[in-house]
Amino acid sequence: MQYFSHDGFDIAYIDEGDRHGEPILLIHGFASTLRINWVQPGWVQTLTRAGYRVIAFDHRGHGDTTKSYDTSVYTPSAMASDAVALLDHLGIVRAHVFGYSMGARVSAFMAREHPGRVANLIFGGLGMGMVDGVGDWDPIADALRAPSLDDVSNPRGRMFRAFADQTKSDREALAACIATSRQELSQSQMGRIDQPTLIAVGTTDDIAGDPHALARLMPDATAFDIVGRDHMLSVGDRTFKARALEFLQEHPL
Repeated sequence: MQYFSHDGFDIAYIDEGDRHGEPILLIHGFASTLRINWVQPGWVQTLTRAGYRVIAFDHRGHGDTTKSYDTSVYTPSAMASDAVALLDHLGIVRAHVFGYSMGARVSAFMAREHPGRVANLIFGGLGMGMVDGVGDWDPIADALRAPSLDDVSNPRGRMFRAFADQTKSDREALAACIATSRQELSQSQMGRIDQPTLIAVGTTDDIAGDPHALARLMPDATAFDIVGRDHMLSVGDRTFKARALEFLQEHPL
């Protein structure tokens, strides 16, 4: 793990693979880490074996990066600025960008606000939820702040609380993050993201929203159904990996 500083945070990251390969920046989801989202499911290995230079980082408030309990620092724009700062730190002008769930939202904000840095996009685990929202997540914040898992009755809250306990995350930092990281984009805003985009969502994912509807809003987007996978299990699906590699090969830098 390496570190660089930006906006008051010491941000943990990895930089793996061929330094002369096309760079791809991986942006993980809420309550996850670069290891849980990208290393353990085999994405880093898959992409480095395919010849890519793979960069991934722990979001502010997550993993080995500095934590904050200030809700104002966790907007998608602020987290997208961390991604751009990492590319600056590494001297990378332009990269493929691949985000999962909250990371897909951050990737979309990055593409809108820093379009010259983003060559192509892969959104995993987030479809029309990018525009319509992803449901009521206040119970998740309550679950994260509850004394124990036994005090949580909301099903989605229990799932995220159990995950946070398993990963030994800073639950107060995650609760602060969830308060402001869910900012939605309008249909017209999505329509102005013109980078080639792959949108991949599990067919049993009850969080992400319809990937096909989101793809129809964008000028150069394609949807991919990860058959039989929910929000958690879609991450490491082998058909998703195969389609992502195909997409990257179709759209070189």
